[in-house]
Amino acid sequence: MSLSSRRSFLQNASLLAGSIAAGAASTSTPAFAADAKTNKLCFFTKHLQGLSYDDIAGLASEMGVDGVESPIRPKGHIEPEKVEDELPKYIEALKKQNLEMTILTSGINEVSQEQRTEAVLRTAAKLGVKRFRMLYYKYDLTQPIWPQLQAVKPKLKDLIQLCQEIGIQPLFQNHSGKDYFGAPIWDIYSLMQEYKAEQFSFCYDIFHSTVEGGLQWPLSAALTSDHWGAIYFKDFKWEGRKAEGCPLGQGQVSPDFAKLLKKNKYAGPISLHVEYLTGDPKDPAVLKGFREAHLRDFKVLKEWMGWA
Repeated sequence: MSLSSRRSFLQNASLLAGSIAAGAASTSTPAFAADAKTNKLCFFTKHLQGLSYDDIAGLASEMGVDGVESPIRPKGHIEPEKVEDELPKYIEALKKQNLEMTILTSGINEVSQEQRTEAVLRTAAKLGVKRFRMLYYKYDLTQPIWPQLQAVKPKLKDLIQLCQEIGIQPLFQNHSGKDYFGAPIWDIYSLMQEYKAEQFSFCYDIFHSTVEGGLQWPLSAALTSDHWGAIYFKDFKWEGRKAEGCPLGQGQVSPDFAKLLKKNKYAGPISLHVEYLTGDPKDPAVLKGFREAHLRDFKVLKEWMGWA
């Protein structure tokens, strides 16, 4: 399908929303249910780079999660050029442990040959992956900001249209930093609200929301809660002027965020990020430390969510 036909197709998106939502209803919209335990629980596997698919799946199974969030992107577990050959092997390793790839973390923020957008997303969708995290955009601080935000619109439009055709949901993570789209929240949300939640939503990151918003994170949460496709839990401490990752519950992130999720009966996926972990996971001593950190942080998360 050509670029122009994709854009015209989006005009009829409302006609397709029902069928797309039917295929991803349990994973796309911010569904609210009475029992918070319906959340799919996963963790980001970036720090496990270098382990085999079976080893990653085995560790995830030990943690008692439902799935994983894995980097399938340049310098990730699987390079985009190898997705057709390698992703089926990874998914099969997960299935053997009764796990899923809850979120595929990609290097995709537009429809392009360079990013192998269609190949990656079509392969993932055929293998049952329901959602992927997009690559961020960045501002050029030497140029006016508002026109740059508007310039992203056609890229998003084409990507969202392709995702509807394929049956996979794009998610955008809010980052913190001086030049990240989504750092102030309202910018990406101003574009996101033009779409239904099953078409385009947040990986809402309470770490980055707290870094950028301080005490006003409840405002950002209230603004965006109708477009939460996934929730990220991780924590940080201020080291001078820099936010440094730390174990959950030992930093600035408030457990009140978990209370808000429970109050709103948020029933979508929750991903735990332990990106403060460093070292070679192929070293048995390092991997033992990783296991202990996972268990510790999951224990805190379960206590916050009232699952313990």
